Amino acid sequence: MERETWGSKTGFWLAAAGSAIGLGNIWRFPYLTGANGGAAFVLVYLLLVFTIGVSVMLAEFVIGRSTNLNPVGAFAKLKGGAWPIVGWMGVAAGFIILSYYSVIGGWTIKYIISSFTGLISPTTDTTSYFLGFIGNGPQTILFHALFMAATIYVVYRGVGKGIEGWCKILMPALFLLLLILIVRAVTLPGAGAGISFYLNPDFSKITSKTLLAALGQAFFSLSLGMGAMITYGSYISKKVSLPQSAATVTFLDTAIAFLAGFVIFPTVFAFGIQPGAGPGLTFITLPSVFAMMPGGQIWSALFFLLLFIAALTSAISLLEVVVAYVTDAQGWPRHKAALVIGAAIFLLGIPSALSNGAVPINVFGMGFLDAMDFLASNILLPLGGIFIALFAGWIIKDIAKKETTSEGPFPLEKVWMWICRIVAPLAILIIFLGGLGLF
Repeated sequence: MERETWGSKTGFWLAAAGSAIGLGNIWRFPYLTGANGGAAFVLVYLLLVFTIGVSVMLAEFVIGRSTNLNPVGAFAKLKGGAWPIVGWMGVAAGFIILSYYSVIGGWTIKYIISSFTGLISPTTDTTSYFLGFIGNGPQTILFHALFMAATIYVVYRGVGKGIEGWCKILMPALFLLLLILIVRAVTLPGAGAGISFYLNPDFSKITSKTLLAALGQAFFSLSLGMGAMITYGSYISKKVSLPQSAATVTFLDTAIAFLAGFVIFPTVFAFGIQPGAGPGLTFITLPSVFAMMPGGQIWSALFFLLLFIAALTSAISLLEVVVAYVTDAQGWPRHKAALVIGAAIFLLGIPSALSNGAVPINVFGMGFLDAMDFLASNILLPLGGIFIALFAGWIIKDIAKKETTSEGPFPLEKVWMWICRIVAPLAILIIFLGGLGLF
């Protein structure tokens, strides 16, 4: 069976950027910025994302394109031994993350509908509304199913007609929605204070905790360590420059996160809300703010549509990691793999959908969704990132040089190798230990 490839360089860039751009860009990045001193955090984040983040992404592209295989098959072909375990961790991470990510993606569908139908109004107690929704088991499972169905449909269609084709539509739509929301936010009375907070750095707020938060966001925002970029890299033509691709995808991902701040901060300052309001900012605070705006139903619906698109493009890449493994290793046709794997992920996601108030499902003292997130984000992803960097920097350095110079000299090759060999593994190890609460 002939392996699929991206139809164009631009299509690949948009798909890879779509994988990287997710809920974390539009919700988590502004929240962390607000809690860590505004522009000072942004500057630290930018430094880390364009050194460590882009380096690990390039390593994943190299591993994928040099083998044209899924993460497990790639490590097995290049070295074998115990290295395929790293690929297995990526496949497992994709499976686990999508199971609960789809639940949260389903929430965005619910809020798009609620916004358009006027269920969220100036008189709505948005806290009670949100808690009532996530505590309604049948509803959360329904919207989880709708989101998962959309994800399966795109992956079912294939790399070219499905993933690339849809990302060519979804990514420009996401950017357009973001620009519309920015115009609305920055023209609100009192928005200037939010813009000032966002753009004027307060370096006194930078602590070791700030550095750890910025490093974690830089790593996780780019969908690294889970095999998504290895999988997407396996469909890249030899005519495409990998360093240029890694830089472009990192830029697009970071630009969306940065622009999202111009929606969040002017809005929350205009209505007197603390910029570090926490995770409830998206589904509790912002709906109440939108409800107070003229035409608030439309602005709220557009915001949650933006979130839905960001979540969907990431979810597509998560499912593709697992589907690529099954089609490569087991020889399943894509449509069978997408349907069977998608259904299995949906079933694993049901406890996550129920564990937020409908049914008390706890694992190791945490709600099921939080436990799945801890396993994937705090253990599998950092370990995957460490070994991917080490693998590119030490094990396949000759292959890495060949892949990164296929379209001409790579002036930063020595710097990249140094980051992969030393800097990235140590930095990600810090994330790993911090995520386990060891310091």
